[in-house]
Formats: sequence, structure tokens, C-alpha cells
Amino acid sequence: MRDDAPGTVLSEGGPWGGSGGSDGDDKKSWGKPRPGGAGPSALDALMQRGRARFGGGGGGEPGAHQFGGLWRWAILLILLLWIVATSTHTIGLQERGVVTRFGKYVGTLGPGLNWTFPAPIDRVTKVDVDNIHVTDIDTGTDGASGENLVLTGDENIIDLAYSVRWSKRDPELFLFELQDPETTIKEVAESAMREAIARVTLDQAIGAQRSQIQQEVAQRAQELLDSYHAGVVIQGVTIKQAGPPSEVVEAFKQVSVAQQNAQSILSQARAYATQQTTRAQGEAVAFDAVYAQYKLAPEVTRRRMYYETMERVLAKTDKTIVEPRGVVPYVMQPAKPVQPQEQPK
Repeated sequence: MRDDAPGTVLSEGGPWGGSGGSDGDDKKSWGKPRPGGAGPSALDALMQRGRARFGGGGGGEPGAHQFGGLWRWAILLILLLWIVATSTHTIGLQERGVVTRFGKYVGTLGPGLNWTFPAPIDRVTKVDVDNIHVTDIDTGTDGASGENLVLTGDENIIDLAYSVRWSKRDPELFLFELQDPETTIKEVAESAMREAIARVTLDQAIGAQRSQIQQEVAQRAQELLDSYHAGVVIQGVTIKQAGPPSEVVEAFKQVSVAQQNAQSILSQARAYATQQTTRAQGEAVAFDAVYAQYKLAPEVTRRRMYYETMERVLAKTDKTIVEPRGVVPYVMQPAKPVQPQEQPK
């Protein structure tokens, strides 16, 4: 009746391979094939198949044992390659390698071949320290108008476009001290430029003191970034454009033309004043010479001066000759040109 029971799924005689006899006989026969029986029990066969599948010994098939060994070697090879690839670092001449261990800064690698602990223990971030970066500042804070309007010291508005050249000096400071270093550099440069422009006039900002303003802005921006521990060096500031806003360009041109005309008139007045002064000085010298002669011979000098004066006065006027018998007018008329006579035919 036991063969018909629905719970019998392994083999005859129960899961331990027994025959249903006494307990003593069954305990002696655990795990052993019955003489003349069908072989090992179903539980022994299941355990052997599990050991063979996971690479274990114990009577498994030879092919299954070899397959498990290959998997172990493949995993070891992949692990070795991972260690070599993540622990060896080649740093270029213009680069520095910032090393973090579990997220904490532990050092900086110089140029050449370097070794660290493999990832994810150590991570290396390469930073280019020789490349010069350029940040252009040619629009306002809104970025819509395309103008960067700055107030000058004489309460005028100027539209500025300039650029900032900078490089990375301390890679660890550049990476960890500031959340957004490039934005910070731009804002610091804008602040320094507005401070410098606020101390000069519009004319000075446009032309005369442009180079001085560039030097002041670069120096001030470097001081601010050093106080922030930014780890960058300001290489220079270049003003690309400095002029009035687009809304008042025409009026500004008219003012410039008026100023140029005023300067031209002033130059002409100075030239005329110089000419008259030189002439007066020459006449004074001549008068001093005549006066020296007058002191030596007053009567002769007086008569000569009278004749010279009359000659100048009467040079271009009609002449009248007074004689004892009457007055005879004598008019000097220009000579008429001689007309050529016609030749008889």
C-alpha cells in the first residue's frame, strides 16, 4: 500500500533509502547502496549534483568541475586588471593629479607615472595647470540687452566689453574651495571693474587711462580670489570695447563733434594770440632802437620819423601839391594798359 501513497517522491523505502524494516537496520544502511539494490538514494544524488555545479568535488562529472575552475580564474584576472588600471596613473607635464581617498583629499600627484590604491578607495582627478583660460564679460547681469553698463566717476554711463585671462595655480584649492570657480572669477572681475571705473571720468575710461584701469582690475581681482582661496592666477584683463550705450550714441557723437570744434577754435585763438604777441614784441624792440637813436640826435630822428610816417599815410591816397600861386590838385591814376593797334590789311 506504500507505493500508492502520494507523498512518495524520492524512491522506494523513503528518503533515506530504507526498506521499511527495523530501525536498527535502517540506521546502518544510511547513505550506502543496498546490496543488490538500485544504487545511492535520491538525496545523495541531489547533493552530488549541487557540488558538481558549484565546482566542488565528490563524485561530480569531470566537465562540470573544469567549468567551475575556469570561472574562478576569469574572476581573478578581471580583478587583477581592475587593480592595475585604477591604481596606475600617468600625469602629463602640464597636469597635476588630485588624489581623494574615500572622498577626502590626501595629496597631489606630479608629472610622470604614479601609483595609488585602486578604486573605489582612491580616485585621481587630473587638472591642467598650464592652460590659460579666457572669460569674456560683454553683457550685463540679465544678458538680454547685450550691454554691460557701468557708472563712471562723473556720473556717466559707459558700455564695457572686456575679458579676463586666468590659469589654475593650486589644483586642490580650485577643486574643493569654490563650488563654481569660473562663475566666481567672472563676478569678482565685474566687481573690480566697476570699482575702478567709478573712480575715473568717461573720457579717462574711454581713452587716457585704459591701460591703468586694466592693471588695477587685475590686481584687485587677484586679491579677492586669494582671500577666497580660489587657487587661480589672474594673467591679465583686456578692455575690448568702451563707449556710450547704444541709445545715446548719436548724441554722444554730436557732443564729440562740438568738443572738437571748440578745441579747434581755442587752438586758432592761441595761435592768433601768439602771433600778435610776437608782433608786439618786435615793435617794442624796434621802438627801443629808434629811441636810442632819438636820444643821440633828437631833431634828425624826429624829422626822419615824420617823413616815414607821412610816406606810410600818403602811400595810397590822392596827392595835392601846394604852391605859392595856388592849389593844384595832383591825382595819381593807374596807368592804362596800352591797347595793341590794328595792322592795316
